[in-house]
Amino acid sequence: MLQLCLIGIGTGNPKHLTQEAVEAIRAQDLILIPHKGAGKDDLAGLRQAICAEVLTGVAHPPKIVEFDLPVRDPATADYRQRVDNWHDAIAEVWQATLAAHLPEGGQAGFLVWGDPSLYDSTMRIAERLKTRMEMQMRVIPGITSIQALTAAHGVPLNHIGAPVQITTGRRLRDTGWPMGCDTLVIMLDGECSFQSIAAPERVMIHWSAYAGMANEINIAGRLSEVQEEILATRARARAEHGWIMDIYLLERLG
Repeated sequence: MLQLCLIGIGTGNPKHLTQEAVEAIRAQDLILIPHKGAGKDDLAGLRQAICAEVLTGVAHPPKIVEFDLPVRDPATADYRQRVDNWHDAIAEVWQATLAAHLPEGGQAGFLVWGDPSLYDSTMRIAERLKTRMEMQMRVIPGITSIQALTAAHGVPLNHIGAPVQITTGRRLRDTGWPMGCDTLVIMLDGECSFQSIAAPERVMIHWSAYAGMANEINIAGRLSEVQEEILATRARARAEHGWIMDIYLLERLG
């Protein structure tokens, strides 16, 4: 039987690895690392660097195999259908790669950015595999980009006794600020949706790019005062690295 281990590795800093994650990486027969296409080789490289550090001195290290991640089809109009089709395609690649490198079964690990529970579909894709092959799944938690964000800025996630909503840039842009919550964490925002917020002078933003990594960038202040700085900084960072991961915390003031 295949034992599939989804290992949360934090946000690219090897020091984010828990002892449990280190032990899990060392225990695998196979580690699979996705290639996300041109301009995102850094992500595969960081996973390789983490493996190299963790596996130094290990007598029987796992085999490390990179695979090309399928590209989401932009032709399908419905967003959910595009995602479902994409996940099906990824599951097919996983199945073929696992069959090629572990034909008799064994332990295979995926290194998941941040934590597998938070805006990551690795567990959903793994569930698809259960309908295709005999397997068991284990999940190792990891430090999230939210933790890296709040630590970088030295701010708590919530006000005393108050709720926090974690949502996406798409939802902020399409539906506005959700009712009943004065603190938002915005993830997966490729279009800088904070530009759509009314009364930006009454909103505090804590923004981080590459949170937790060596090239981390942090900007904080009233949205009306730092919005243009964030936009310019983000554009420069993306041009320099070819990709960007950013996240931000929004707080209504007064």
